[in-house]
Amino acid sequence: MTTASLSAAVLVLAGCGAVRSEPSAVEGRIKVVTSTNVWGSVVQAIGGGAVDARPLISDPIVNPHSYESVPDDAAEVAEADLLVFNGGGYDEFVEKILAAAPRDRPTVDVSALADEPQQPLPESRAAEGHGHSHDHSINEHFWYDFHAVDAAADRIAADLGELQPARAQEFVANAERFRAGVGQLQEQARRIAAARPGAEVVATEPVAFYLIEESGLSDITPDSFVDAVEAGNDPPAAAVAEIQDALDARRVTALVFNPQTESAVTAQLRARAEQVGIPVVLMTETLPAGQDYLQWMGTQVASLGAAEGLR
Repeated sequence: MTTASLSAAVLVLAGCGAVRSEPSAVEGRIKVVTSTNVWGSVVQAIGGGAVDARPLISDPIVNPHSYESVPDDAAEVAEADLLVFNGGGYDEFVEKILAAAPRDRPTVDVSALADEPQQPLPESRAAEGHGHSHDHSINEHFWYDFHAVDAAADRIAADLGELQPARAQEFVANAERFRAGVGQLQEQARRIAAARPGAEVVATEPVAFYLIEESGLSDITPDSFVDAVEAGNDPPAAAVAEIQDALDARRVTALVFNPQTESAVTAQLRARAEQVGIPVVLMTETLPAGQDYLQWMGTQVASLGAAEGLR
């Protein structure tokens, strides 16, 4: 093995489980840095062999909300031809890097695209607000918002086309195929909505807010519980008891559980749901090994559908 190929094969562990590859030995590829492997997968679907996509966070045990960047992260961001991050306060470490060293190269902040009108965009969704987040005006988990993912795909294709004009049409075609896959996910969610409109669920953390909304389900998690979890605090005892009562009464059809933000309280709720026979649907924040965005999200939508009795 040559020195160059060995360098391309080595993986470097850089702080809190953030894994990325060494500089590619393949000349001419567009270096794209993403905050998480979720957006890295979207970039890869659109850029194909033309891109070298490098997520700053890949480890499933790392919580991007609380991740503290290391010097290598800032270097990667500075050197990237294209940067893609979630925004909305979710991957705040990227925003801090940009505040310290602004970029003059293409940058995609998905949160800035999330509220732009997309097609098709239901009028009800355009008129309604979106749940909870750190600033209580948006829910920042945009990869569960299929409309935002569509918008991000188009923007990524356009930026890649600016960087490599000769392949611009290829990127557009890839984005169209990717969006067709996202459309299939939307159709799966709509089947849930048609079968179980308004069915009630509770969630240990509002990571899947947009998917729950798209699926026509009603999240009855107490606001005080959501606010405490989002702030990193222990939920009020009354809110925990309210969820336990809903589980015990089998009022809800599923407990949506984020294992990446598991605490003693949420673990107890999961155990309670399993004890009384309420389906527990796992919704995570980073890709499992060996899956791309469409595969991963398809599995999660299917799991939610199975909890609602769909096969």
